[in-house]
Amino acid sequence: MGRLVYAANTSLDGYLEDATGAFDWSVPDEEVHAFWNDHERHVGTSLYGRRMYETMRVWEDDDWLEGEPAVVREYADVWRDADKVVFSSTLQQVSTARTTLERRFDPAAVRALKESTDRDLSIGGATIAAEAFRHGLVDDCVLLVCPVTVGGGKPAMPPGLRVDLELLAERRFAGGAVLLRYVVRVP
Repeated sequence: MGRLVYAANTSLDGYLEDATGAFDWSVPDEEVHAFWNDHERHVGTSLYGRRMYETMRVWEDDDWLEGEPAVVREYADVWRDADKVVFSSTLQQVSTARTTLERRFDPAAVRALKESTDRDLSIGGATIAAEAFRHGLVDDCVLLVCPVTVGGGKPAMPPGLRVDLELLAERRFAGGAVLLRYVVRVP
């Protein structure tokens, strides 16, 4: 059975993006990018909300990758190799290969998807991840804490919901970011 992993870059004060929607403070250096490449290699399917999908679909296009470091070009290949499911009631169509559009988040369908694979699934986007947390679907959290506070914005973890976690691993990166990997403890 696959594990559903919530993976995100977060500010030290717990936000995915600041109050203006910016997340430029979380752009990874080569060491962090290499970590994300290795992490994503184990993912068979990525689950996205509309906004996260619209952010990530840039990896489908090769035009901007020319001249980028090898670690960045490698991520494009890793991203393209995974299946993607986008949950959106407003998106008209998807524009990337290996991508399915679902009109609503169906916890039973996500549970069935987890049960039908031996590869990890990732979930990206605060709103859709909050739904997965609320339905007890998230197995692991991989949080890369960036050395910055932004003072407000979109919270990395679902507001109003208690999630008990057990620390599995930690790692410090030369640029000051810290990786925290947790398993979700089920009461």
